[in-house]
Amino acid sequence: MNLIEERKIVIANKLRKEQANLLLLQERLIKSSKLTEGIGNILNTFEQRLSRLEDTILPVYNETETLRRAQCNIEPTLQLLDNVINHYEVSGDVEHIIEKGPGEGGTDLQSYIYALERLSGAQKYFEKNIPQSVELINVTSFFHKGSDKLNAEFKLILDKYNTPILPVVLLDMINLDDSSGKEVKVMPKQIPDEAKSHLILIANWLLDNGRDEYLTVYGKVRGSVLQKSLNLLRNHQKSVSGGSVHGTTSSPMLKPKFPNRHEASRKPSTRRIGQVFERKANKMFLKASHTLEQSTGLSLGTRRASHLDTSYTGEELDNEQEMENYLISVIALHRLMQFEQILMKDIITPAHQPRVFELIVREAMDAIVQDGENIVSRAKKCIARHDFATVLVIFPILKQLRNLKPDFERTVEDYDLNVKQKFDQILQMLHSTGSKALEDFVDSIRSDSVTQLPSDGTVHEMTSNVIMFLEQLLDYIDTIGIVLENDQNYSRQLNKLKFTDKSKALLGLYIKKVLAQLNHTLISKSEQYNDTALKSLFRLNNNNYVLKSLQRTNLMDIYLISEPNCQDYYYTSIQDNKKMYLQSWNKLLNHISPDDPSINIHSDKLKDKERAVLKEKFAGFNKEIEDISKVQRGYSIPDIELRESIKRDNKELVIPKYNAFYNKYACLHFTKNPEKYIKHKPDEVSAIIDRLFDVAA
Repeated sequence: MNLIEERKIVIANKLRKEQANLLLLQERLIKSSKLTEGIGNILNTFEQRLSRLEDTILPVYNETETLRRAQCNIEPTLQLLDNVINHYEVSGDVEHIIEKGPGEGGTDLQSYIYALERLSGAQKYFEKNIPQSVELINVTSFFHKGSDKLNAEFKLILDKYNTPILPVVLLDMINLDDSSGKEVKVMPKQIPDEAKSHLILIANWLLDNGRDEYLTVYGKVRGSVLQKSLNLLRNHQKSVSGGSVHGTTSSPMLKPKFPNRHEASRKPSTRRIGQVFERKANKMFLKASHTLEQSTGLSLGTRRASHLDTSYTGEELDNEQEMENYLISVIALHRLMQFEQILMKDIITPAHQPRVFELIVREAMDAIVQDGENIVSRAKKCIARHDFATVLVIFPILKQLRNLKPDFERTVEDYDLNVKQKFDQILQMLHSTGSKALEDFVDSIRSDSVTQLPSDGTVHEMTSNVIMFLEQLLDYIDTIGIVLENDQNYSRQLNKLKFTDKSKALLGLYIKKVLAQLNHTLISKSEQYNDTALKSLFRLNNNNYVLKSLQRTNLMDIYLISEPNCQDYYYTSIQDNKKMYLQSWNKLLNHISPDDPSINIHSDKLKDKERAVLKEKFAGFNKEIEDISKVQRGYSIPDIELRESIKRDNKELVIPKYNAFYNKYACLHFTKNPEKYIKHKPDEVSAIIDRLFDVAA
């Protein structure tokens, strides 16, 4: 019970305490409400007073702000008024400047452009604000007049420095250094820096103000300079050569590919340009013929006219010089194109450079294409008349232009595609012409119209011409390989060869085709000979000549790629023709058989019939040896080695048999006049054979 009471007492105390706290809280709430009410009254009073203050101060503030803004606008307004006044006065201010124009004798360029800027500003102001005003008409008139004069000044500066590049300087741009062999690029400074800065300033202003006529002006003027430079180069080449290839030159000119064979001596041309062209192209066919004679011992003798003739006339030499000059012109054009790109780099903005560049090179490229078409047309005429030696000059041009193509494409890659297409057009024309020349050469062998054969059985002119033609192709293996690769017939055969160097393999296939046709034609022609011996010697001479010529040059190495057994064929053919030739002695050998059963040499006295037989044998032998000597002395075997081999075979065939016959029957008394029948001793017969194939013997 005590615990419960104590518990109650505690609770009662807490209750009283909480009640006291509650009363205290109520008192404070009442007090807080009174304070809140008082503060609210104060705030209401303050708001009323603030509202009255705002009503008093705000108009003053607004008026002050208006005054401040008006004060701030006075300065810009004055400036705008000055500008407007300037717009009205600009015509009078710049009239004398516009009338004088820019440049020499006129206004300083910077001042002139500033005057144009003022006119431009005035024009824009009047167009926007007073489009029908008289001032706009005046300003516009002066602005266009000033712009036109600025355009004229741009052209005047260009014309002042439009001197074409001299031929010697242009040649230095394409020459090869003699000592180092490295390309020396000489970029002439045609436009001084000050003039160039003026051009840049004018160009930028004109472009910014919508006047792009200067682009056409620049393209035409610089195009004219480029064309004049090329024309000067062409005229220079003609003048230093006296209008033909027969002259010499002391300036850096091209060394002729085919020196004049009629000159006994000739000063060597400078190597600076000559190295650009092919070393083999510097040989003429007459010199090649002379080389063949020296190296093989062949004396080709007097030549008759042939539709495969590779000799040169003056006209052909001039054509070669023209082709030579053409190649220089193309290389010079490429250098000039590079030069023009550098020159216009700062003057013409990148966006407009392709258009201007095409305009600069258009005329020159068209002329180059036209010259190329003329060369191709002339080459086709040469092909039509089977003058293939002259057509050979197509290949060094094609080779050099193909070598130039990567650099040319890099030069024009960011410019008009039409320029590249024109260059490709030239290559395509030369390519197709070269292909036609190669194939027509084979056809010309097949259809050779010269029916007259050498009466002495020597090497046919067609054979020597074919070999010389093939030899000239060795320096253009890569180029000819590209030409032949487009022919499906060669491509199919190429796949069968499995040779790594395609160009050599293709040339080997072409050589095989040419020589196969040559052999077929020669065999067909040889059938015209009635004399079997002469027919055999003709085939023998030609086959031997072809074989030795192939072995003497690199032609054999190329030929072996396409025909590994080619040498065996020629060796076999030579042996077969030797055997056929030796049959011409059979009739003579029939007279000197040492074992004739009808003659009894052991009897004391020969019978009349036996004497008659011996007389017939000796007389027949004499007649045959004299006939053979008379006829075959006029036959020709140009190759010394082959000639001596034939004579040796003749002796081995005849002398032993005649020696046995002579020793057996010459001592018999079968005639009262032995000198009539026994005319030749064995050593005399050997001497007669030695004199064969020698018309002077």
